[in-house]
Amino acid sequence: MVEITGTPVYSCRKCMNPIALRVDLISKNYLAKSGQVYMFAHAMNIEIGPKVDKQLMTSYFSIAEIFCGKCGEEMGWTYVRAYDAKKYKERNYILEKAKFLKEY
Repeated sequence: MVEITGTPVYSCRKCMNPIALRVDLISKNYLAKSGQVYMFAHAMNIEIGPKVDKQLMTSYFSIAEIFCGKCGEEMGWTYVRAYDAKKYKERNYILEKAKFLKEY
């Protein structure tokens, strides 16, 4: 985690591009095939890929991969649509812990 104008942020591990603010962190209690992931209410400085329907570990969703807007590194995904009771995940962003700077 780095400080930008007093606000803690999570940044791309590869190029240091700010990706998400600490105040937008919803949860650290998620796992994916790649390992631990964090859920955020908002992400910034990203590019969003095309929407695809996909079976994830917990349910079936429409998701779009998200990439660092500076270097193009794949950072995680955003939930576009949930097809079951997991509607609370819609419009949230999942960032893979291995892809952003660790908290200090």
